[in-house]
Parts: sequence; structure tokens; C-alpha cells
Amino acid sequence: MMTSQENRDIISTANALADAARAVILPHFRAFGGLIADNKETESFDPVTVADRESERKMREILAECRPDDAILGEEFGSKPGTSGLTWVLDPIDGTRGFLSGTPTWGVLIAVGGANGPDFGIIDQPYTGERFWGGYGQSGMTGPLGERALGTRSTRALEDAILFSTFPEIGSCREQAAFRAVADRVKLTRYGMDCYAYALLAAGQIDLVIEAGLYPYDVQAPIAVIQAAGGIVTDWAGGPAHMGGRILAAGNADIHRAALDQLRPIIAAP
Repeated sequence: MMTSQENRDIISTANALADAARAVILPHFRAFGGLIADNKETESFDPVTVADRESERKMREILAECRPDDAILGEEFGSKPGTSGLTWVLDPIDGTRGFLSGTPTWGVLIAVGGANGPDFGIIDQPYTGERFWGGYGQSGMTGPLGERALGTRSTRALEDAILFSTFPEIGSCREQAAFRAVADRVKLTRYGMDCYAYALLAAGQIDLVIEAGLYPYDVQAPIAVIQAAGGIVTDWAGGPAHMGGRILAAGNADIHRAALDQLRPIIAAP
């Protein structure tokens, strides 16, 4: 079992990674003349920039010095094996499309945990100076208004809920139909927030985030933060979500169940 001192060491390292990523990324954000991006896909636009690569490289350097026995899974440079049983899951810029567009909805995602999912996570927004964190029985955020606790909303009915997703065109035709079954019932649906939507859920501003096609580095930090703030994150069948795929994040058990009751029958239909 991990000791409280070990927990503090993990938290200190995670914050050091976030600090280092901020310093690397911010000079590139809203740079005069724009930022050149490479496309990682052939049939769609999945950009990566020098800021993504430099940020992850710097975080890996810190882990090599401070936590050499831990494994690493990063979006840009893949996997590094470890012997400790812990894996750091890194997304140096989640929301690179937003980053390129100058919107402050992207973030740095840092998570650490074992085979069953994350134990601690950080969602960091360098430009606004906001950092959302959670794990080991505690959660909180810091930002322009100071430090405060995190806590999810108690909304129970879909008709009163606020739903976020990154893309209106969510996944396959069946996945789009399942998403619409929820979106057509909620009070408000908004798009394009990337990882910042999960931070807003943990901070009690919205009720649901529903997405598909995610990877472990997209979701493990949000899972840790949201769960520590009192929320729930599963796949669309109600199972574990830490390996990515279809994600349903909810502020509480009631609104999670209400959304799941709409998603699950459509996905499970033959």
C-alpha cells in the first residue's frame, strides 16, 4: 500500500510536470504569425506541433530523473516500460486544434496509476493559469480567483442538465444516434471544449460530458479529477473507461444513470 509520503511525492512530481509543461508551451500559444502543425492522419486533420513534442519530452526528462522506475504512456512518444507498477499517462496538449485556433480550451493532462486506472490526475490550463487536480481522497483547483475545492453538481434530471462534447459528429452513425438521444433531452448542449469540459464538470459548472473514440491519455487525468470531485466516469455500458473509447462523465449517480439509460439500448441493439 502506498504511504502518505509516497502520495505526497507523486503529487509533487505531477505538479512539477505541469509547471514544466506550462513553461514550454506558453511561448508558442497565440504566437505572432501562427504555429505550424504536422498532421498525424491521412484522412482527417489530427495536428501535432512543436509545443506538443517539446512539452512531452520535458515531462519525460523529469520523470527519468525523479521517477525512473515508473512506466510512461504518452501521446507523442509512446510507451516506456517500468518496474514500479505505476504508469504516468501524459497528453502534452489535449485539444491541439483549439491550441492552434487560439482558444483557451486545451490543456495538459497528467495522470498516474496502476492497471486498474488512475490514482491521481491534473488538468492544467496554462494560459488561464487554472489547475484542476484530484486523487488520494482530495481534490481542488487553483486559478486567477485563488484556490478552491472541487465539487460536482447534483442535477438529477436530463431536462435540467448541461451537456458538453468536443465534436457534434461523434463517432459512428450508431454512436451519433445514441448521443442525440441524450442531447435532445438536456437543457443545453455545447461543443468544442476538449479537456476543459471535464474540468468544468469537476468544478460543478456542467453535468455531463459524452464522447467517443478517446485514448487512455485523453481520459485518465479527467477520470481522476472528476472522481475525486464526486463524479462518475464510465464507458457507455457503465464499465471502466480508463482505456478510452466511449466516455460518459457525469456529476452524480442519478444524472449518470439517466444518460446511461439513453445510451446503452442504442449501442447494445443488434
